[in-house]
Amino acid sequence: MMVAESAAFASPGVVNQFFLARQPILNREQRLFAYELLYRNANYTPGGAFPDGTSATASVIAHANELGMQQVVGDQLAFVNVDAAGLMSDFIGFLPHDKVILEVLETVIPTEEVIGRIHELKGMGYRFALDDVATDCEVVQKLQPLVDIIKVDIKAIPPEGLAALTDSLRSPQHKLLAEKVETQEEFQQCLDLGYEYFQGYYFAKPAVLTGKKISPSQIAIIKLLELLTGDAEQRDIEQHVKQDPLISVNLLKLVNTPGLGSSVRINSVGHALMVLGRRQLQRWLQILLYARGSEFDSPLLQLATSRGKMMELMMEKLRPRDRVTAEIGFTVGIMSLMDALFSIQMDELLESINVPEEVRDALLNREGQFGEALTLIELVEMAHGGSELGERLEKLGMDLQDLYETQLTAYEWVNGVSSGH
Repeated sequence: MMVAESAAFASPGVVNQFFLARQPILNREQRLFAYELLYRNANYTPGGAFPDGTSATASVIAHANELGMQQVVGDQLAFVNVDAAGLMSDFIGFLPHDKVILEVLETVIPTEEVIGRIHELKGMGYRFALDDVATDCEVVQKLQPLVDIIKVDIKAIPPEGLAALTDSLRSPQHKLLAEKVETQEEFQQCLDLGYEYFQGYYFAKPAVLTGKKISPSQIAIIKLLELLTGDAEQRDIEQHVKQDPLISVNLLKLVNTPGLGSSVRINSVGHALMVLGRRQLQRWLQILLYARGSEFDSPLLQLATSRGKMMELMMEKLRPRDRVTAEIGFTVGIMSLMDALFSIQMDELLESINVPEEVRDALLNREGQFGEALTLIELVEMAHGGSELGERLEKLGMDLQDLYETQLTAYEWVNGVSSGH
């Protein structure tokens, strides 16, 4: 099961081995609907053995409760895997029924006891999904009436067989979710077949379009970022903001949110810039590129801001009191998905943006300390454990505790950005 975005979580003092990974689930408009929470052993390698399902479920629940479900998934729902033993256990009750969807693993045999337990949990308000469906077999048919969502593993089905399976599973009682969607073509096929939800990494892969142009507002934001990087005069920055109505309106919305702490309503661009400050202005502009106005439920935005904040925190840990390096780290993280945002090759994109050579090396070749840190984050997003993860951590001078702390703080910060605080 592929993981697009993840965190290295563990209980304090017991950080040795475990990941709590999260993968975005999108709706038909490609907005965030939920996250699937997945437990991974830090020594896991693709194709390797996983811990037993009950331990995995218990670990997800323990970590999620320790951190707070709101902190782990924000305002979204959480899909949590359960096997038969997990279903029968008492610790399911620690999960908030209005916040989670229990995902019944493909290994679960629908015995009378299991079916009775699902009915009991449904009576308590829990909702269910059926995982990794690839055939309309007897097990699926028995569990199908009990679940709210059926997850279809499109990689386990020949493309020409997907339509027939989809038709056999379709029902007004539940929605269909396509998992392991890795390309825009796969997304479009499933969209056309009527799938409601989509899980996979396709949204973060650049679909390069010949002759693609960056919009005027995006060009204006990039120009502003160049002015800030070049330490331009305040009047030049203010003048440039005023030239773009979209930026001006969003800036005024931002500074008038309660989270900024201003007790007086701010109506001028100049005053807004003074309140916000240059560092926060630069941060906000980088996020605005992904936000498409005021929409903060974009999975690309969530992933980019998570990378940016995590890169910043890693640099702070590696180079204490070096604010400039931390800021460059944030820039590298958030720019690393701009090719997907603009549907342009990264090297072509960087021709129109003035960035330091170390940023260019990191984005194009994953070279230098920034490149090493970005590669580490990408490994974590894909839930790749094992020796490569350990080697990257060691090379950077970090350990799993550092990874845990930076990722947790990054999630908390991104949730704040997403909710407008």
